[in-house]
Amino acid sequence: MSFVESLFGLQGKVVVVTGGGGALPSSMAIAFAKAGAKVALWGRGTHHPMSEAADEVKKHAGLPAESRQVFGITVDTASTDACENAFDETVHSLGMPDILLNGVGGNMGRSSFVDFDEKVFEEVLRLNLMAGLMVPSRVFARRWINAGIKGSMINMTSMASYRGLSAVWAYDAAKAGVLNLTQALAKELAPYGIRVNAVAPGFFVGNQNRALLFDEKTGELTPRGKAIISRTPFGRFGEFEELWGAVLYLASEKSAGFVTGVSIPVDGGYLSDNI
Repeated sequence: MSFVESLFGLQGKVVVVTGGGGALPSSMAIAFAKAGAKVALWGRGTHHPMSEAADEVKKHAGLPAESRQVFGITVDTASTDACENAFDETVHSLGMPDILLNGVGGNMGRSSFVDFDEKVFEEVLRLNLMAGLMVPSRVFARRWINAGIKGSMINMTSMASYRGLSAVWAYDAAKAGVLNLTQALAKELAPYGIRVNAVAPGFFVGNQNRALLFDEKTGELTPRGKAIISRTPFGRFGEFEELWGAVLYLASEKSAGFVTGVSIPVDGGYLSDNI
């Protein structure tokens, strides 16, 4: 094993990726699989069946279709019982998880402040804070503490965790909460050797935001897309693979064993932009 592999390799580790059918989480799952980990993709499978998501990860990780290194579980991570059952299924199929990537999250529309829909606001908070962090993290924390596992949790913060983005009030509040809870959980779980960190992606183009950033008819940037690029010093959107280094670093006990409570921006300089 090379020096770099010894620092960042995940051979023998078991990783759970929630929201595993989504573009960013599934890309991170590819990185984990390439690094040698066994990977369980958790997700509701509403638009993308989890078995298909697992097949896609195996394909892009260079694994044979019959490989058992990656598999999918259909689960609603807003439900404690569902997470408990999925945890048991993961242990049965792959072994005790060592790493949790909380990838569930997203937004539902945009509006002026005076016109926001209270039900939508609550649903976005539930999606990002409950399903995307609190419920699965509590299940993992209990299991790890009881088993003496020094695990690693990686949450998904956002540019909205640091700066409020216009017209996405619930998403702003939720992602600020994810950053706050990442720091709070890091303190709470440190006595058990459990690390809690986050990755904060800048602007990446996925299925959820493509229409917001590009005009579907012309393929040109929308006003929103232009505004983002104008505030990103690198002058472009990110590539999914550019998140791999950060998540592998945070996942590895060898490379980040003394790191907890941090959120690493991968944003092309967005947060450092100034006049």
